[in-house]
Amino acid sequence: MTKRWVIGVIGGSGLYAMHAIEDAQWIAVNSPFGTPSDAILFGRIGEVQVCFLPRHGRGHRVSPTELNPRANIDALKRAGCTDLLAISAIGSLRENLEPGRFVAVDQFIDRTQGRASTFFTSGMVAHISMADPVCARLSGMAADAVEGAGGTVARGGTYLAMEGPQFSTRAESHMYRQWGADVIGMTAMPEAKLAREAELPYALLGMVTDYDCWREGEAAVEVGDVIAQMHANSALARATVERFVQSLPATRDPSPIDTALDNAIITAPDARDPAVIARLDAVAGRVLGAKTA
Repeated sequence: MTKRWVIGVIGGSGLYAMHAIEDAQWIAVNSPFGTPSDAILFGRIGEVQVCFLPRHGRGHRVSPTELNPRANIDALKRAGCTDLLAISAIGSLRENLEPGRFVAVDQFIDRTQGRASTFFTSGMVAHISMADPVCARLSGMAADAVEGAGGTVARGGTYLAMEGPQFSTRAESHMYRQWGADVIGMTAMPEAKLAREAELPYALLGMVTDYDCWREGEAAVEVGDVIAQMHANSALARATVERFVQSLPATRDPSPIDTALDNAIITAPDARDPAVIARLDAVAGRVLGAKTA
């Protein structure tokens, strides 16, 4: 069954606004999982509905360690999003991923600590596959959009999600390289996990701002350098999102991720907590409505 696209854009550091959105209106969307980072900017780019959420809030108010990604993803699902394109500032762990380049991330290593990483708590347990954590269809279209907007992009790369808000030690930076990580950031996990639980195809474009601190004989990364590169990247990021939305097919063919929960829920119907089920009305209403009827 085909349907119309509704693109959720999660704007990371350096992307706090989308000037191309027409008929724009900021609307607060409440979530049973707490307070999202900000209201959602509803509007359209051409004929495609777009819902823009600044991950850190307008003005970069929310620390990466204090984000509420459950509320953010739940709110975007409630807003009617069919797919999510996330933009993040990242550090590079590879010489050939220089500042200014974009990376269409396709794998993650999650080193975050203490963040709520699932919607499915005790009383409603689900185990979802994260073997292929991004949507290949979206990721490919996003990479094409970078190139179409005049940027350079690496198609594929492993993102190391660290806790933050401090940057890495040199020892950590070298260790992450040995692990096979290509880029590093603080926000894409558990965001990508939660998007999959919400049956939302997810793609991540990382904007390289720095080389972290693994290069010998060079100064460590400083926030001023990161901010300068973020500002340099921001216009290209906005142009990329605009081109991505404008290049979407007229209709949206189904994605396997649309039904990711079909075989994931393990809690027996008579053991399910009604309070947990109530919180999952947006995230898992498609499958729970059928299973609890």
